[in-house]
Amino acid sequence: MRDRLVAEARMREALKSARRGSGKTFPNPSVGAIVWKGAEILGQGRTRPPGGPHAEVVALAAAIRRHGARRVRGASMGVTLEPCSFQGRTGPCTRAIINAGIRRVYIGCGDPHPRVSGRGVRALKRAGLEVQMGVLEAACAEHHRGFLSVCQRGRPFVSLKLATTLDARIATRAGESRWITGPEARGLVHRMRARSDAVMVGSGTALADDPALTARRGGRVVGRPVRVLVDSRLRVPTKARLYEVHEAARTLVLTRASARGRRAREAVGAELLDLSGPAGGLDLRAGLEALGDVGLTSVLVEGGGGLAAALVRADLVDEIHWILAPRLMGADGVPALGELRIRDLGQTPMLDWAQVGRLGADLHIRARRRPENGENSQ
Repeated sequence: MRDRLVAEARMREALKSARRGSGKTFPNPSVGAIVWKGAEILGQGRTRPPGGPHAEVVALAAAIRRHGARRVRGASMGVTLEPCSFQGRTGPCTRAIINAGIRRVYIGCGDPHPRVSGRGVRALKRAGLEVQMGVLEAACAEHHRGFLSVCQRGRPFVSLKLATTLDARIATRAGESRWITGPEARGLVHRMRARSDAVMVGSGTALADDPALTARRGGRVVGRPVRVLVDSRLRVPTKARLYEVHEAARTLVLTRASARGRRAREAVGAELLDLSGPAGGLDLRAGLEALGDVGLTSVLVEGGGGLAAALVRADLVDEIHWILAPRLMGADGVPALGELRIRDLGQTPMLDWAQVGRLGADLHIRARRRPENGENSQ
């Protein structure tokens, strides 16, 4: 019992490390790992950006550097996700763990990727290590929800952010929307951007607001998630900030193969993903699957109302962050959601409350998509 409590305490530290890597490691999951012996933490680490070492290797290297290889032998390790057992751009983590002489490995949640699923655990056990699964499993699965979503559903985890008045309006009739919510809410949005692999907007929002979609703190850019623009007719001009060229920035455009202006977008480095859909629209499910194929695991959707409604209609929103300002705009304001095409009350999408809290003067409601029978909830 005591060993389990110690392992859970150590896993919490590993999760803290893992969270600091969110949005920076895709297509790899941001894993956290920690090495300890008795009451002493020997080393810890998180997954580095693609091409760099995985969390287990980083933690072991830190432990050996500080305490020497002999001290590490016989130690315990906690890792938020099942260690890989295959040769990719880096070597198998199971081999590094075994070679370091680790005695016990505590794992948060299994890795459903077909090249890993169960193989990492079996490799460690065959080498004589003690392995315990499911340490803080729910918290680890929550952290790795994007990676798990791609493996299990073929698409990223989708979070929808809505910042509205109390009566669910996002702009005046003239299009004025800055700022409906307060600085605390805007700070949360920038933190959400920094933790996401990508931020998605529709062409209407891009034309109206010309967003940069960077993550900022104190006026300084601290993150550049992948910019995803849904623009079936390529209406947004290349002079828009979404198309700004930066070595750390990447722009993906979901569009139709027949859209004009493709060469101009490609000339500024944008990657066009061709989709088709009914009545001149786009197949958003196919679009999200395409984003999963290029390695994205978590997408934050920031607008507008038409795109948000289309994603909800297609049952592609996993989580909603609804930020309500204590303002009223009335029916002459722009609604947060477009038509959901609901004919009766039984068709309304049902959500589960996850969190309700204050953000300065605003109210922050987080709700989760209610999984269907037999479906895993991330």
